[in-house]
Amino acid sequence: MQAAPPLSGAQPAAVAAHLRRAARAPDPPWLHGEVARRMAQRLAIMRAEPRQIIEWWAALGHGEALREHYPQAVVEACEPSAALAERSAARPAWWDPRRWLRPVPRVWCEPQQPPPGEAQLVWSNMMLHWEADPAPRLQRWHAVLATGGFVMFSCFGPDTLAGLRALYRRLGWGAPAHDFIDMHDLGDAMVRAGFAEPVMDMERLTLTWADADALLAELRGLGGNAAASRYAGLRTPRWRARLREELTRALAGPDGRLALGFEIVYGHAFKPTPRVPVAAETRLSAETLRELARRPPRG
Repeated sequence: MQAAPPLSGAQPAAVAAHLRRAARAPDPPWLHGEVARRMAQRLAIMRAEPRQIIEWWAALGHGEALREHYPQAVVEACEPSAALAERSAARPAWWDPRRWLRPVPRVWCEPQQPPPGEAQLVWSNMMLHWEADPAPRLQRWHAVLATGGFVMFSCFGPDTLAGLRALYRRLGWGAPAHDFIDMHDLGDAMVRAGFAEPVMDMERLTLTWADADALLAELRGLGGNAAASRYAGLRTPRWRARLREELTRALAGPDGRLALGFEIVYGHAFKPTPRVPVAAETRLSAETLRELARRPPRG
C-alpha cells in the first residue's frame, strides 16, 4: 500500500485571510496569469474537445488562455468564498453580445459542488498548494468529471522561495511560507483518487524586483505566509527594516535586482471507465449447468 502524501502545512485561518485580501484586489496576481498561459499551451496535446469545463478558483486563475483555447466550451466556476463567487458571477454588460448569445455560466461557492459526472475538464490554476491535504480535493474533481474527462492543474512545488527559506533559517525566523507538496506525491494521490495516466512535470521560474519593498508586495499578493510555524504576533518597524536589509544583501544580483525562484508543478490525468468488479468465487445452479450443456457448440 502506498503511503499518503504529506500534508502541505497550510494553516486554514491564514488561507482564509489570503482569500479575503484576494477578493479585494483589483486583479489576480501577475504570476497566475503567466502560469495559466504556460499551462494552456499543454492543452495542445489533448485530443478531447470539452464542452463543459469547471474552473476551480476561477476568480484567481486568469482563465483567459483557457477560454481562448476552447472558445465553444461553457466554462463554469467553483469558488472558495462568497466574495470571489460574486466576482465570477458578474454578468457581461447589457450591450455585450455574450450576454445574449450564450447561457450564463453557473458559479458554485464551496462547500457547494458542481453536479457529478457532467464536466469534461476540471481546470485549476495555482490553487492546489493552498490545500492542507490535497486528497479530498482530488476526489471531488474525480467526482464532477464525466468518464473520459480530464483534470489539469498547476501549483507551487517544494523548491519555491528556496532563497527566502534559507535566509529565514539562517536568521532563526521560522518559516516564511508553508511547505509545498512534491509533484511525485501529488501524482500518487491522483492515482488513489481514481485518476488514470497521471502526467506530472515542473519548471522553475525566476522573478526579479527593483527593491525589497516591491518583492514583499508581490509575495503578499501571492498569498503571504500561511505556515502554522510563522511568527504569531505583529512585527515591528525595526524588524521590517532589518528584513529589507537582509533581503537586499542575500538576494541582490550583479545588476542590483533581487531574485527569487519559484517551482511550478503541472499535472493532468484522465477519469477512466470504471472497472467491473470480479468476484473471487462464482456459483452456478445445477439447472444452469444443464442448460449450458444442452446448448450446441458455436461454429
